[in-house]
Amino acid sequence: MTMPLLSLLIWMPLLGVAAVFFWKPQAKAIAISVSGLTFLLSVVVWLLFDLKLPGYQFVEKHTWYQTLGLTYHLGVDGLSLLLVLLTTFLIPLCLLTSWDSIQKQVPLYMALFLLLETFLLGTFLSLNLMLFYAFFEAVLIPMYFLIGIWGGERRIYAALKFFLYTFFGSLVMLVAVLYLFYLTGSFEIQLLSSLHFAGPVQSWLWWAFFLAFAIKMPMWPLHTWLPDAHVEAPTGASVILAGVLLKMGGYGFLRFSIPFFPEASQAFAPWVFGLSIVGVVYTSLVALVQKDIKKLIAYSSVAHMGFVTMGIFTGTLYGISGGIVQMISHGLISGALFLCVGVLYDRMHTRSLDAYGGLVKKMPVFAVVFMIFIFATMGVPGTTGFIGEMLVLLGGFQVSGWIAFGVGLGLILGAAYSLRLYRGVMFGKMASKALEHLQDLSLREKLIFAPLVVLVVGLGIFPKPLLALVDQYEMTPVMKRGSP
Repeated sequence: MTMPLLSLLIWMPLLGVAAVFFWKPQAKAIAISVSGLTFLLSVVVWLLFDLKLPGYQFVEKHTWYQTLGLTYHLGVDGLSLLLVLLTTFLIPLCLLTSWDSIQKQVPLYMALFLLLETFLLGTFLSLNLMLFYAFFEAVLIPMYFLIGIWGGERRIYAALKFFLYTFFGSLVMLVAVLYLFYLTGSFEIQLLSSLHFAGPVQSWLWWAFFLAFAIKMPMWPLHTWLPDAHVEAPTGASVILAGVLLKMGGYGFLRFSIPFFPEASQAFAPWVFGLSIVGVVYTSLVALVQKDIKKLIAYSSVAHMGFVTMGIFTGTLYGISGGIVQMISHGLISGALFLCVGVLYDRMHTRSLDAYGGLVKKMPVFAVVFMIFIFATMGVPGTTGFIGEMLVLLGGFQVSGWIAFGVGLGLILGAAYSLRLYRGVMFGKMASKALEHLQDLSLREKLIFAPLVVLVVGLGIFPKPLLALVDQYEMTPVMKRGSP
């Protein structure tokens, strides 16, 4: 095709930024319209994508500075297309949920979200390592301001902690990226994936990339920035933080760590399994005693991303497929749960679990919607959560019974804190008389939740569209996996 679809996809939100500042009174409508058009364009890319062809499609390449290896090189495969679709799907929902809750500096808020979308899409579509790094790092800027300006009482602390943690990891990766260029004279991801690096060099490079992506996931014990960021961030920012930004770590493992450094990935996999199992159990136990609903869901996000790392580093077809499915599933489910918290907070202005109770009587529609997402995060059959977790479990069994045990224990603890959350909000006595006057979901809120319910349940019952893109990624020639 001659039309640069991927460039249009990346830069369309940036045009929306200019439009938002030019017509400030219509900032909300413009931002939602532009993000909606971006989603439709991503659907067009998906419909035109050939699942039978391995490797990258819709490739665009323009040389900027040949001597320094700088090229504008874009392409999409099954893995990146899944994350592009997830990003473009969630952004309009984040903007819709902010329609009433964001009252100050609305044009700036909308512009930052569109800018964030451009950087996220660039991250997933770049085939030049330096271009990837530029987009990967740029994501920090709009998210820092979204937390720092529209967050809660400790927003400055949370925004700085988020920025410093992730920026440090990225700087270590930058050193490794520059060293790769020194060794090879190229930043081209496809070329680097086909090369073999010597043992000690490969190990050091693996750790440099691992640190950046482990912080982004975030893996235990590098996770402490996430609960603070989630608690202080506005609802829309929390949704995109859990739904997409955490997936940049998993994407990095799958795009760089395993293809670039397969022997090191295999050698250090036991360390990854150990950290993941400890992280799943520890953060699940912390979630189990939380009183702050948003912090509870934040810790559950860390636990569920532990399943992703375990699946990816099994090096098995089941494990890697399960890790990818779990990333997409968690993006939908965690985003939906943070939207549910936003519904409660907009009405009661508190996130304390003790402030609720008995809402099933006053908000029956919300109770059903909330129940679906609680079941999904528990991995109940018929939801996307079940597909991802079972594939990871199968992959874990192929490598070690301890991995399967860790996944199983995480599932049990996940059910415990999820049911505790639902029981505390929906059943029992109402904590205050103010709860008696709460209104059920509005039409706007129903329109936000409806597509999430359809995808979480629909892909749980019929996961073929999701697994077809996973299979296409698995066919990529440079996807080298060591045997377990």
